[in-house]
Amino acid sequence: MDKFEQFRAGFPAVKDQTFLSICDKIILHDRVRGAIDEFLDHQAHASANRVQHEVKVEGAREKFARLMNVESSTIAAVRNVSDGVNIVALALPLVEGDNVVIATDAEHPNNIYPWLKKKKSGVELRIIDTNADGSLNIDAMIGAIDKRTRVLTCATVTFAPGHRTDVHRLGDACRKNDVFFLVDGVQSAGIMHHDLIAEQIDGFATSTSKGLLGLYGYGFLYVSPNWIDRMEPAYISRNSVTLGADDHSTMGQHDYTLQPDSRRFEVGSYNLAGAYAVDTSLDMLLDLGAPAIEKRVLSLATAFNEGLKSVGVTPAVPASGHEQSHVLTVGQLNAGGHGFSTDPTIEPISAHLTEGRVAHTIRRGQLRFAIHAYNNESDIERAIACVQEALKAK
Repeated sequence: MDKFEQFRAGFPAVKDQTFLSICDKIILHDRVRGAIDEFLDHQAHASANRVQHEVKVEGAREKFARLMNVESSTIAAVRNVSDGVNIVALALPLVEGDNVVIATDAEHPNNIYPWLKKKKSGVELRIIDTNADGSLNIDAMIGAIDKRTRVLTCATVTFAPGHRTDVHRLGDACRKNDVFFLVDGVQSAGIMHHDLIAEQIDGFATSTSKGLLGLYGYGFLYVSPNWIDRMEPAYISRNSVTLGADDHSTMGQHDYTLQPDSRRFEVGSYNLAGAYAVDTSLDMLLDLGAPAIEKRVLSLATAFNEGLKSVGVTPAVPASGHEQSHVLTVGQLNAGGHGFSTDPTIEPISAHLTEGRVAHTIRRGQLRFAIHAYNNESDIERAIACVQEALKAK
């Protein structure tokens, strides 16, 4: 077997279903489950101390940094995307009259509410309309930047319809205007290739519960060194300050100094089970290689897109080009919501897919699929066949 087939063989979930729903939740690889069991065994037998456990925290930090082509000092261990976005929103020195550029129609609510809260302190939200197909209007977002713009935020891949964002253009515009460019990377991390330096991203927040193939309740926040000294975390703890001692109960001087890097954003004890899990899953993702993973998933996405068209269904996301991602959606956007659709074609197809054990979701009224490195051609063929069967049964 090649590397990808060996990788696939470690996922019990793909043996009894066609799993095309990584945009919704993770499935565990046997090695990841083994790492979690190792942590639980340590807990059950009191066979590891805090310092020994935190080797996994540091290992995961370093491996995620390698995946993103940045220094490990720029990575903070957080709980999830919501945690990362709130950390940034509260740490940046935003004042009355400043503005934030965002296309709310394309964002998950967890990258909207923190900015709505900032309106209470006089920060303006410049809400940019999306294009008719649900993709970001990059020109309009760039055009909204002025001398009082402090943040521009978006998703690297929208959770629906699933367009990939041209982060290079946005990053370049933000860098030229000294605007903090914050992205929600949860739909792309571990699946699409990232180079945060080349993309000129200033903040990248993600959970490990999707493409990184870890657990819920653990995530990463990247903050560019260009911004660290300009950000004051809203919450601090022993982890956040420099004391020059490894003893977590040591209290330094009352005149404390924040960590000089992204560790200043870490608060309290780590989710150690999450660290054990993602430390292992990152080993596998790095072994496959981010460019190779992206090439594989986009090739499968192209085949899926073209196959759906051949049976009379046109996906919302292109089959190629810079907006293509591993996410495919079908149906009228916003004809429904979370788990339901008023588009008459969608729920019958969804029911047939469920009966055929093809994992998928309905979001914003659209049928939604997403591909990862464990998927193969037979998964795509099975999903297309189910859709075709559903259409014939109408």
